[in-house]
Amino acid sequence: MNTQKKQKTEQLTDAFRIFNELSQNLSVSYQGLEEQVAKLHGELAFAHSERLKTLEEKEKLASRLEKILAALPAGVIVLDADGKVVDCNAVAMDFLAEPLIGQDWFDVVARSLIPVVGNHHERQLGNGKRVNMTISREVACNAPTDSGQIILLSDVSEMRNLQDMLNQQKQLSAMGEMVASMAHQVRTPLATAILYASQMSSPALDNERRLRFSQKILERLHYLERQVNDMLIFAKDGRLAMETFSLAELLNHLREAVKEYTDSGGIDLQIINEAQDDAMLGNENALRGALLNLLNNAVDAVGQSGCIQISVVQLDSFELRIVIKDDGPGINQELCQRIFEPFFTTKTRGIGLGLAVVDSVVRAHGGHVQVESVLGQGAVFSLVLPCIHQIFSLSPGGFSHQAILPDALRVNANLFQTDLSGKKSPSKRRSKRSES
Repeated sequence: MNTQKKQKTEQLTDAFRIFNELSQNLSVSYQGLEEQVAKLHGELAFAHSERLKTLEEKEKLASRLEKILAALPAGVIVLDADGKVVDCNAVAMDFLAEPLIGQDWFDVVARSLIPVVGNHHERQLGNGKRVNMTISREVACNAPTDSGQIILLSDVSEMRNLQDMLNQQKQLSAMGEMVASMAHQVRTPLATAILYASQMSSPALDNERRLRFSQKILERLHYLERQVNDMLIFAKDGRLAMETFSLAELLNHLREAVKEYTDSGGIDLQIINEAQDDAMLGNENALRGALLNLLNNAVDAVGQSGCIQISVVQLDSFELRIVIKDDGPGINQELCQRIFEPFFTTKTRGIGLGLAVVDSVVRAHGGHVQVESVLGQGAVFSLVLPCIHQIFSLSPGGFSHQAILPDALRVNANLFQTDLSGKKSPSKRRSKRSES
């Protein structure tokens, strides 16, 4: 019995010892857990504090950006991936009028932005102001695959007015120089015509000489007509009335203008028309005069014999390229750099307005002209004209939609008050090629 009691006593003692050890370990573990919880609580409080600071900074930044956006003198429009307006500032609303938010961008463009011929980055507002449209892409933070756009509309009306004033001052200065040069250029052929005309009434004049004198008088009058027409177009700075005309008829006029040279067999004129459309929108008389200027220079270049080629290619649904190529002696690169400058000429006769008028007429149609030449291999003049009379595509903001070119041209055509008329004929007396 005593042995059993002793064993039970030892077992209870071991159990209490183990219990005390476990209790002590549990107490230590609980104390460690409390310390860990306190540490985590401190870290959570710090993170919460930093989060609040970040949110506060973002709120301040958002407020600052909102104030900057409101203070910007330009209109800002934000589009989503579907091309709908999701945000804009007050200036944009003033430019484009409400409603804007939620509207399809193309509807807004069709309603408030009129295309400007010759400048795809500018639009005209309903009140007559001109704005420059800049487009930048952005990617949404919550959906990297969804892209939107930010469109910036800057008012450039004052800058355009200043440019027009500067151009007007330059034009007036150039006109003064032109008048001084015209005095000599008009007086000489006029004196010649008067001299021949005074002999026409002479009874001793036979029919052959009378016919020759008549041709001389007509030649001088045609020369004066060309000079006056060039002067008028240059003085008007390319402002032309736009109307529809036939491309085929324009090319036929050019063929007839140099018929006296092609009929003699010395000059081979080739006209290649590969355009699908024939209805054009522009000023036929001005274009005819500009092309005749280039054609006259080509005839001067080839001399008594040579080949001149006029090719017409349709680039797309609204652009046309007209190329006049000759196999004359060509033009050196220094002259090519200055060839379209007003009053620059290497001819002993002429005032140097011919190619300046060509450039002015092409720019008035919203196009551009360039020259390429290698000495000994002829010269090539290329005119690109957006004058085809039909529907074409615009892509403002990176999206595709359709607009009508004639309406766009008529916007500027309403500002044009002068419709130049008259025909040009190549002079019978030719000199070497120059830039007039």
